Amino acid sequence: MLQKFDGTDRRILTFPAVHPCEGISPVTLLNSLITLSQNICNFQAKSFSTQRRNARETIRQVGVLLIFLEEIRDHGLILPESVTLCLSELHLTFQKIQFLLEDCTREGARLWMLTKAQLIATQFRILIRAVSTALDVLPLNLIDVGGEVKELVELVAKQARKVKFDLHPDDQMAGNRTLEILNQFEKGIEPDWSSLKWVLDYLEIKSWSECNKEIKFLEQEIGFHLSDNDEREVPFLSSLVGMMSYSRAVIFEVLDCRNAEQPDTRSNMDTFFRLNPEDFRCPISLELMKDPVTVSTGQTYDRSSIQKWLKAGNMLCPKTGEKLTSTELVPNSALRKLIIHFCADNGVSFAKSGKQSHDISRTIVPGSQAAAEAMKFLSRFLTRKLVFGTTGQKNKAAYEIRFLAKSNMFNRSCLVDAGTVPPLLKLLSSSDMSTQQNAISALLKLSKHSSGKSVIMEVGGLEPILSVLKHGLSLEAKQIAAATIFYLSSVKEYRKLIGETEAIPALVELMKEGTICGKKNAVVAIFGLLLLQKNQQKVLEAGAVPILVDLLTCSDKTELVTDTLAVLASLAESIEGTSAILQTSALPLIMGILKSSATKAGKEYCLSVLLSLCINGGVETVGVLAKHSSLMTLLYPILTDGTSNAGKKARSLIKILQNFHDANSSRLMTSTAPHDQSVHVW
Repeated sequence: MLQKFDGTDRRILTFPAVHPCEGISPVTLLNSLITLSQNICNFQAKSFSTQRRNARETIRQVGVLLIFLEEIRDHGLILPESVTLCLSELHLTFQKIQFLLEDCTREGARLWMLTKAQLIATQFRILIRAVSTALDVLPLNLIDVGGEVKELVELVAKQARKVKFDLHPDDQMAGNRTLEILNQFEKGIEPDWSSLKWVLDYLEIKSWSECNKEIKFLEQEIGFHLSDNDEREVPFLSSLVGMMSYSRAVIFEVLDCRNAEQPDTRSNMDTFFRLNPEDFRCPISLELMKDPVTVSTGQTYDRSSIQKWLKAGNMLCPKTGEKLTSTELVPNSALRKLIIHFCADNGVSFAKSGKQSHDISRTIVPGSQAAAEAMKFLSRFLTRKLVFGTTGQKNKAAYEIRFLAKSNMFNRSCLVDAGTVPPLLKLLSSSDMSTQQNAISALLKLSKHSSGKSVIMEVGGLEPILSVLKHGLSLEAKQIAAATIFYLSSVKEYRKLIGETEAIPALVELMKEGTICGKKNAVVAIFGLLLLQKNQQKVLEAGAVPILVDLLTCSDKTELVTDTLAVLASLAESIEGTSAILQTSALPLIMGILKSSATKAGKEYCLSVLLSLCINGGVETVGVLAKHSSLMTLLYPILTDGTSNAGKKARSLIKILQNFHDANSSRLMTSTAPHDQSVHVW
């Protein structure tokens, strides 16, 4: 069998072609060669944005050889071993030719192919020389085909030796103009609109969506290079992304893929927690904390780092210099949850501790100077459109900001600094559903940046965002507003201000009436507000507990259940919260989730709720739990299989339940023993 490759798994401009397996039959080899030749001939020169002449000549030569190969097949000729070896070499070369043609016509890769034009022209020349070499040693005299066919093969061999396959002057000029544009960006000079348009026209990039495909391809290439730890091309690729992002917004005024491809508007827990990475670094190791713990001075460190510090005999807080009154390390579950989702939002593996800070820092700084300047020019352009543009231009500008701020912190910083926040807030009152939705989504992305949060609050942005949450023109706009409120609540000073508004009742209403995504966003926003103790009473007064319990009943979404449990665990820490939970059917539900949950986080939140209910609910609550004989069976495995924090909670619950059973046993023994006899315990 011949080895086959899936082109979708192959990196661009790589050639994983192989010889046919040893012992393959000449018939199979010949048929495979014919198929390869047909695939190559199916490429049309007009589909090439660059390398048109080289591609056309290559396809022509392979087409001539296809006639030769089909002649051999149709005559059923028996091929000598020497002929088979030559055909095997052609097979190897034809695979590479097909890969090269696929790359030259690959969707979204036009600009990249232009910048690699000299390399690609060289590849065409090398491959056609390889065809010539194989044909030079091909023993045509041993193949019984017609004389005219043999003459065609000899002609191809002769032409393959002589053809130059140089870079076409038009490709050279387009490439030079592209470099000039990048140099202008790098020097802080805004390029002329007509120069950008000329390059795009040459590459036949004629629409917003085609331009966006180029950006996505280039970003994918950056990801490949970073994953390979090969960053040599990254600055240049970043410059191209900056150029195309600028072109997408400035050159194309019409959105032609709004229905086909929406940016990330449905926020969920995985995309909420993008805060300042400096807040998540361990003061000792300077890496993101995987297991944050708090010491007696109130400072938080990564567990492994502070344990090494203490093991070395240090009893001073590394950050404050204060003496540690205890070596107890208290897990900071809320911070750990924020860090996990921060990593998810930045595409960073939480398990890979060594590279986290470096991966995240790449979204904070621009990939190149040209990319940075292009983004600054683009931010100012979009701000002008938001302020002075027509209704349609304002809508498109908001839509562009959604894309630009989606996954890049540097972009967010530029957009905030350029003054996009105030005009975006004004668009929230628009009567056009699309405009309102684009504006609130853009603000959501910008609120992930620390300066974005402060600008929103300083210019009075909370009120219009709250208005969208309560009266938005679509459920999607409401759920995005809820996500935005969560980000704002990540700042301690803002939790009080948000809590004093009608935000909490509105979030509870969305939690009841919204879509699954809306419910989830509302739950997480409430979780953020509960980080301020004063907001707890307002959440209870808004009637959140029964709705939260209903979510546990009707939701089959694991993440929504886990987040709901997190909120209930927070509320259960107070006597009022415990009372509200006990007035519902939450207890058996939580017991069931503890038994069935597949996630450690879900089990740990269940334990938190049950432990708080026992502590605040008194003997009656403990008695209810004690009646469930299976509870102990569920708790013991967590002592060994759960997290350290979950293990502590399970141990505390076991102790409470055992004390309850012991007390009951003592009372039973006392009530059944004769009054004139003493009870002996052996």
